[in-house]
Amino acid sequence: MRILITNDDGITAPGLAAAEDIARNLAGPEGEIWVVAPATEQSGVGHCISYIHPMRIEERGPRRFAVEGAPADCVLAGLHHVLRGKAPDLLLSGVNRGYNVAEDTVYSGTIGAAIEGALHGVRSIAMSQYYGMENVNLPDPFAAARAHGPAIIRRLLEAATWQDGPYGVFYNVNFPPLPADQVKGLKATEQGARKGGGFGVKPEISPNGREFLWVTHNADNALAAQGSDAWESRDGYCTVTPLRANLTARDVLADLGAALKGAI
Repeated sequence: MRILITNDDGITAPGLAAAEDIARNLAGPEGEIWVVAPATEQSGVGHCISYIHPMRIEERGPRRFAVEGAPADCVLAGLHHVLRGKAPDLLLSGVNRGYNVAEDTVYSGTIGAAIEGALHGVRSIAMSQYYGMENVNLPDPFAAARAHGPAIIRRLLEAATWQDGPYGVFYNVNFPPLPADQVKGLKATEQGARKGGGFGVKPEISPNGREFLWVTHNADNALAAQGSDAWESRDGYCTVTPLRANLTARDVLADLGAALKGAI
């Protein structure tokens, strides 16, 4: 297999090394692993691209490149410059430090990279490691991802739906905040929603009297519904959520057509 890896935590992030371990397990001795990742952390940038300014790209080693841009930029650089048309068999984005569930998926650069891969017809998987008291102080906080990632991805490659329409499916995998041997199992989940939304702001006055705002995060996944990615990952399960880049709310499209009838 030829596997392209990126992330949003940056090319020096420990989660990227975990993704490389997973990729080596999948690719086999004859496989190719290419890393094209942001030069600096890009958490929270979503699916943005550097449309109005150029990006510097620097080779950091064999099949390893750093890009001064967002995760989606890295996918574009990987597909159209580094690999030069030799499409990868798989795109892995992550392993993110912290979960990407519920509203977080809308903001996540990890997810943004998987969106970009899916838009180019590449099978794409975002991976995130939930951090909690149970694993944050372990010698390897990414142990659950390293241990269970290869089997989950193999099953997705063998049996999951991918390019079934103009907007293909990509997958969001979250590993729970547990040692690898304490993970309860694997569940297919929907994207959750926390009551009150995910983010807000907190004002602070600096020593020179100027006002600044810190973005705050509602991290209480217990507020999400049971069966959702947020709830089940918190409860100790690896979760897999199927996603699409198509944002059309199809369930209200017919009602909208009726509501607009005769308006003009």
